Amino acid sequence: MGSEGPKPITIHVTGFKKFQGVAENPTETVVNKLKDYVEKRGLPAGVTLGSCTVLETAGEGALPQLYQTLESGVSKDAASNANIVWLHLGVNSGALKFAIEQQAVNEATFRCPDELGWQPEQVPIVPEDGGISRTRVTSLPVEAIFKFMKKEAFDVIISDDAGRFVCNYVYYNSLRFAEQHGNKSLFVHYPLFSRMNEETQMRFTASLLDAIASAL
Repeated sequence: MGSEGPKPITIHVTGFKKFQGVAENPTETVVNKLKDYVEKRGLPAGVTLGSCTVLETAGEGALPQLYQTLESGVSKDAASNANIVWLHLGVNSGALKFAIEQQAVNEATFRCPDELGWQPEQVPIVPEDGGISRTRVTSLPVEAIFKFMKKEAFDVIISDDAGRFVCNYVYYNSLRFAEQHGNKSLFVHYPLFSRMNEETQMRFTASLLDAIASAL
């Protein structure tokens, strides 16, 4: 039959709405503008930008929306036999750089109530996974993605701690889902627009899609 060439890649992206202390979440703006931005800029051959979804900044109460997003992405791409990647963007209001998160922890300890009023303390995100010290690590080559982004001259670091708030909560669920379905998942923290302007954040996100594609 001969070689069929590399599998196509579909990257689905999520961001978050505002939450306590962050009136404007940059990831909401980035995700809402990403399709138009990428259309003008282009993507590597074989790469498709899938769904772009802005999630409620909430844990347990927002799980139905998260799983609906994940499951619809998988069912849409099943026929194409594509590599499916979930790219989740969240804000770290104290950050000066982008942070590529290597892992998530099975612990929800929210420093303030989420947008649906939930404030867990040392609660396992998925009880059947065991205790709150359980971690899940992305199967994407973080080091290769990091080097690609540094080469593009972005201020970026690799992080081992996605916090214990909603970002970590979503990432843990996504990593678990990705493992079960043979997909890949990655979470990246963004600074506020007051620390890094919108155009830089849009360019970073488009380059990040390139970096993920080159790493697969």
